[in-house]
Amino acid sequence: MRVRMLYFGIVKDLLGVERETVEVPVGMTVEGVLSFSRLRSSKESEIWNSLAVAVNREYAQRSAVLHEGDEVALLPPVSGGLDRAEKNEERQDA
Repeated sequence: MRVRMLYFGIVKDLLGVERETVEVPVGMTVEGVLSFSRLRSSKESEIWNSLAVAVNREYAQRSAVLHEGDEVALLPPVSGGLDRAEKNEERQDA
């Protein structure tokens, strides 16, 4: 079966592609496509253990079973926003 994969942030950099359609076995889980993607990565990274995954634009458990035509997005954690906001507040208070 075919699923559409979307890669964001460092995952896009590791795989060298932003999106693609891949052929996976019937019954493949989110964990399965994560393993598949990790094996294709150009570099080893700890990021694979902290990814969020969305299936059809809704967060999904790693045990979720995929279906023909699903859209799977691999989402790395986002950081840095709070620190930047705190610095802006400090500037405004000065």
